[in-house]
Order: sequence, then C-alpha cells, then structure tokens
Amino acid sequence: MPEDEEDIFSDERENIERPMSRLLGKYAKRYPAPVGVALTANLISPLLGLAPAWLLALAIDGLFTESTPYSLPLVPTAMLPETTAGKMLLTVSLFVSVYALTTVTTWLGSWGWAVFAENVQHDLRTDVYDKMQGLGMEFFSDRQTGELMSVLSSDVNRLEGFLNGWLGQLLNILVQVIGISAIMLATNWQLALVALLPAPLLTVVSYLFVQKVRPMYREARGTFGDLASRLENNLSGIQVVKSFTNETFESSRVEGASQEHKDARWGARRWGIRFGPMLTLINGIGFSLVFLVGGWWVLFGPPLSVFSGSVTVGTVVMFLQYTRQIQGPLTQAGQLLNNFERVKASAERVFVLFDYPVSIPEADEADELEDPRGAVEFDDVSFSYPDGEEALTDVSFDVDPGQTIGLVGPTGSGKSTCMKLLLRFYDVTEGAVEVDGQDVRDVTIRSLRSSIGYVSQEPFLFTGTIRENIAYGLDVTDSEIESVAERANAHGFITDLEDGYETEVGQRGDRLSGGQRQRIAIARVLLRDPEILILDEATSHVDNETEVLIQQSLDELTADRTTFSIAHRLSTVRDADRILVLDDGQIVERGPHDELLDRGGLYANLWRVQVGEVSSLPEEFLEEAAARDRA
Repeated sequence: MPEDEEDIFSDERENIERPMSRLLGKYAKRYPAPVGVALTANLISPLLGLAPAWLLALAIDGLFTESTPYSLPLVPTAMLPETTAGKMLLTVSLFVSVYALTTVTTWLGSWGWAVFAENVQHDLRTDVYDKMQGLGMEFFSDRQTGELMSVLSSDVNRLEGFLNGWLGQLLNILVQVIGISAIMLATNWQLALVALLPAPLLTVVSYLFVQKVRPMYREARGTFGDLASRLENNLSGIQVVKSFTNETFESSRVEGASQEHKDARWGARRWGIRFGPMLTLINGIGFSLVFLVGGWWVLFGPPLSVFSGSVTVGTVVMFLQYTRQIQGPLTQAGQLLNNFERVKASAERVFVLFDYPVSIPEADEADELEDPRGAVEFDDVSFSYPDGEEALTDVSFDVDPGQTIGLVGPTGSGKSTCMKLLLRFYDVTEGAVEVDGQDVRDVTIRSLRSSIGYVSQEPFLFTGTIRENIAYGLDVTDSEIESVAERANAHGFITDLEDGYETEVGQRGDRLSGGQRQRIAIARVLLRDPEILILDEATSHVDNETEVLIQQSLDELTADRTTFSIAHRLSTVRDADRILVLDDGQIVERGPHDELLDRGGLYANLWRVQVGEVSSLPEEFLEEAAARDRA
C-alpha cells in the first residue's frame, strides 16, 4: 500500500521541521544537572581513550627501541625517573590511571544520560497524553486507537533509546575522530593523510545510506500503526469474532498486516546489514595502507618521493592503533545514522500531536460557570462537521432550570449533535449555545462540563473496581459511594457479588451485565451532582425488567435537574415537559407527548412504529424512511 494509506500522520509529518533539535530544546533545559554531567563526561572520556596508544608509542620509542628520548609533555626531564625500570613503572602507572579515569567518566556519562532519558520519556508521554486529551472529538473520530497508542508507547520508547545513548555516543565519536585526527596530523601529517584517506569515502557511503533508508523507515513506522490498530480492533471485538467463528479469517488479516510490516522493516534492515560490513571493509583497507606505508617507511625510508623525513616504530604502532580505534566510532556512526532515521520518524509523529491545532480553544478571559442553575438556550444554531456535512440548521429552543426535554427523530437527524454542542465537543458554525445566559464559548470548558452529567446507552467502565468506577476522579468516602449506589438501584447487586465494591469490573466492564454497568454509570453521575443531565438512549439495550430498575434510578437522577433525554424508545420521554422532534437537522415539531400525537405528524408516526401500528402508517412516511435508510 502507499505510505499515506498506512500512516495517518504521513501528510502532517512533512510539515515537522527539526524534530530532534526541538525535542532537546524542549526538555534538556528541564534537567541541566544530569545533562551537564553527561556532556562533560562525554568530552573527557574519549580524550582519555586516546592516551593508551600515545603512551604505547612513547614506551616503544623511548624504552624498547630507544630511537627517541623518553619524555612527557609539560613534565620537566629532571622530574622523570632516571632508570629504565622507573620509566617502565611510571608508564604502567599512567596506563592504570588513564583506564581508571576513563571508567569513572564513562560511568558518569551513562548515569547522566540515563537519568535524563528516563525523565524525558516520562515527561514526553504525559505531555503527549495531555495534548491528546485537549484535542477535539473530530481528531479521535478520524483516527484509530491503535495508531494513537503506538505514538504513546512505541514512538516514545524509541525516543528514550535515542536520548539514553545516541547523544553521548555521537559526542564520543566526534571527540574521538577529531582527537585522533589532530594527534596524527601533529605527529606526522603525511602518514596521517594516508590514515584518513578512507574518511571521504565513508562520508559518501553514509550519506547514500541515509537517503536510501529514510523512506523505508517511514513506511515501516506506518505499517506498525496499521498492525497495532488491527490487533486492538480484533481483541476489543473478540466476542464477535468468536460468535461468528471467524478466528481463521481474523488470523489471516493479522498475518497480512504483520507481513506488510515485516516486509517494510526488512527493506530497511537489508540495507542496514550491508552498511556495517561495507564500513568494515573500507576501514580494513585504511589499516592495511597505514601498515604498508608506515612499515615501508621504517624499513626502507619514504615509500614515495612526495614523502619526506623519518618515521619511528612507535609512531607506526600508534597510527595502526588509532586506525583500528577510529574504525569503531565510524562504524558506530553508521549505526547511529541508521537509528537516527528511525527515531526521527517517531519524533515527527510525536510533534504532529504537539502541533495539532486545538479546535475547541478556551479564551484567556473565559469565566467560571459558577453555581449553575441549568437554564439552556439554543439561539439560531447551525452546525457543520469538519468534513462539510451539515448537521443542524437554525435550531432554536430554550429550557428552564429543572425541565425535562425529550429529543427524538430518525437516525442522523441531529439529536446527539445538539448535545455535543452543549458539551462543547464542537463549536457552533452559526448562532450560540448558552447556559444560564452565558455563551458556552465564554466560559471555561472544565466548569461547563463539570455542570453536565452524561449517561450513554453503552456506559464505559474503566479497568478497576466498582468502587473506583463510581468514585471516578473524586476523593469521597465509602458511605458517599454506597449512598449513590443505593439511589441508583445498584447497591443490592453489588453487595451480592463475592468481592462487593472491590469487584474488578474487567476491561470496559465486561464482567458485569449491561444493566449493572448502566446503574454503576448512573451512580457515578449522581456522585457528581450535576445541574444538567444528558441521557443518551440510557435504556435502549436492556431487557424490560432491567429497564424498570434503570428507570427508577433515572427518576432519582433527573429529579430537580435540567434533563435532556435522547430516545428512540419513545416511552422513555412520554412524560417529558417538552419533546423536540428533529428531522434532517431541523426541529420540525415541539410540544408534550399527547399534543404531538394529536397533530399526527412525524412524532405520531414514530409512536405508531413503537406500538406496532405499522399498517396505519402513511405511505409518505414509509417512503421517507426507505430514503433515509438508503442514504
């Protein structure tokens, strides 16, 4: 498949500039101490790592071949031991000291980066989650849960690996390469040019490699999101899979998604496998050249007329050591470039979320909705969804505090959309929605939604206990929890359970029946005591006996509250103070139940459907219903 079909963030990622520098700029300043320690250690440690080869050359030339006097920079000759044995012991002590200091600085560097990485990973995950929570509902309606989960898990984890080692390794490589090059050039610039001859070739090969694998890793990242979404959907719908005996069908779909991810990853890995050996070959050729030119120089003099002067055995050994020593950093640089492209793709996806515009902004001067009474007004409200679909047109109504309003109409008529505008999940295109005379756009989102309780037809319970689900986010006593459970007709069945209020509800509450979940959801809303209540088909998916119990709970819940009841089962709204009948985004009828029946309009026809009087329905209504179904 094309990359755009695999990665829902592919288009947005093209607009993300310098994601890695943004990442460091955003978080490094939060942890200056560990970053400072790590940077200092990563400067000192590789420099210390250059000393052993230099000391070895010093020992060979000054002690074994005695081709040059034994000396140490910045150390007066008078302070050096006079005997050969003393010089030998001094050299050994310098070796031990260098390795000891290298151990300490390496540990400090690892500690600093580890502390930094762990803290940034934590901050990054919570910051991304907080940003996602603040995004509008249209963002979530267009994206699969598995894709978003892959950002919070896989992408953030991959960035942790980058922060925990990549920066330190990169600095280590730069210091080693620059340090080795400087020492070799200062010692014998002619032989140094031979030793550094492979460097341009390595640079070209590395550049070509990066250009080749960059799109491959982007595609691999996208296919992983598709695979994660497939797995999440299948596991969430496992009951449907089993009931349709479609295990084999779903296994084949998972296998297909996994194969696509495998193929995308293998395309990049194949080039990565070639890259490492290619670097080794190039460095091996460089080592051989240094041995040939340096050895020939020692044995027979300058190998070519362009070379001049002499070279000692110690110098050749030092150059061979540095040639081998530089191979590791350069090979490691290739691997870092390889990994960099992978983590860069993850960083781009993270910053797509950070940069995603907030569709429901809160004004800086927004007021708190204090002591709400529950008065609601829709004033000439029109609304179209982001995709251009018009959902409401010129909708107007007002509700006094404590009134119950029924919202009925065919599927897609705009009932739920009205309530989404009241909750400010979306903002109106035209007109205004007001609560207690205040436009909902002029009050804080938190205070608005805190004054509204919502009970859906499929209540969502979080993994945890019944007690935790009722208390959800509130610091309340056990007696308060049990009190609202009794009022919600839930206390009886809860105490009959083996673990009572400590019963684990399972994922999405699947260990409880639909009616039990519904009453727990009602108790959860009762505990918050909102002034405005939205009931969205609250009894549509339960049997008649359970409906009676839930209806008793709802009677307790709706008492003295402004209530909006969305209903297909019209019996649940027949006692409402007023019923609003919507069709195609407009209010076509309004009034109490009996009055609407007498009018003989859309509501009366919907009622006939409910009570089984299908034969008395007008032909026009049946034709419109068929047209809506086809649409």
